[in-house]
Amino acid sequence: MIENADQQVLTQLTRWIEAGKKAWLATVVKTWGSSPRPVGSLLCCNEDGHVAGSLSGGCIEEDLLEKITQGELATAKPEVMLYGKTTEESERFGLPCGGQLHIVVEPQMDAGNLEHFQNIATRLAARECIERKVDIATGEIAIEEKERFKHLQFVGEFENTDTPGEKFLTQTYGPRYQLFLIGAGQVSQYLAQMAQMLDYHVVVCDPRQEMIDQWTIEGTQLVCDMPDDAVKNYADDTFSAIIALTHDPRIDDMGLMEALKTDAFFIGAMGSTRTSAKRRERLLQLELTEEEINRLHAPVGLPIGSKTPAEIAIAIISQLTALRSEKEQLIQADFRETATA
Repeated sequence: MIENADQQVLTQLTRWIEAGKKAWLATVVKTWGSSPRPVGSLLCCNEDGHVAGSLSGGCIEEDLLEKITQGELATAKPEVMLYGKTTEESERFGLPCGGQLHIVVEPQMDAGNLEHFQNIATRLAARECIERKVDIATGEIAIEEKERFKHLQFVGEFENTDTPGEKFLTQTYGPRYQLFLIGAGQVSQYLAQMAQMLDYHVVVCDPRQEMIDQWTIEGTQLVCDMPDDAVKNYADDTFSAIIALTHDPRIDDMGLMEALKTDAFFIGAMGSTRTSAKRRERLLQLELTEEEINRLHAPVGLPIGSKTPAEIAIAIISQLTALRSEKEQLIQADFRETATA
């Protein structure tokens, strides 16, 4: 299975520690103004100057790597770096409009660190969440199983890093977002390609073996099974989106009947307005509630006048992206409110 960006960084870091390499993990913990990467972005590097991940896509990585490999930064315990303190520094490091990046750099060099990251990898492979808490003053790490979306919280007076006091980096890692497609037709093929570009793991379910045999998109997980069973087995979590695309009510309705009872953050079905209205009537007869059926986005996709399979896929992935972003913002806002209560 292809890993997402965060998992790729953590996997590479784990390999370096296993090989006995000195390694470091850098995390964006705060931004101000315009910044090239969001809070939570990860980068790791080792003593040989090899790098995985990105914090800015530019000069910041080069400066961090130089300081780390020359022994000027995070030699024994975590340190906080602030980039963009002045206009001149913002211009030097490619931070537009007075932007700032606050980065925690942690040395990762022993067996204790290795065990922590192995536990994180195991948890993510099972599509679960895990929280990692780092004491900035001591470098002590603790992990705890969690049931929420990824967030990052930095507690303490962040700007004045010379002032003694408690400072903690707390980050919850969640599994990769997943797109579960019912039907292996042409729209699904276009949609699968686009979703992979946006870092989704794609599962394609179709009970028709001949459709599965014709599938050509690499990197997807294929399931030849009835969609209701497959939804329960593969897509019953808040990181999954489920979309029915066969145009066959005997297949789509079975999948939707189960999907609308899951925790999936997005559920959609392809079809015209008339077809969607008839589908809702059928779903009511399947003993689904009005509240459950109202979760369904049908016709799925933004109304951009799409006609061809590729255009339909663009409309769907655009709607999915907008709603996922909106949901993540609400979750982050709720978390910040809870954390400060």
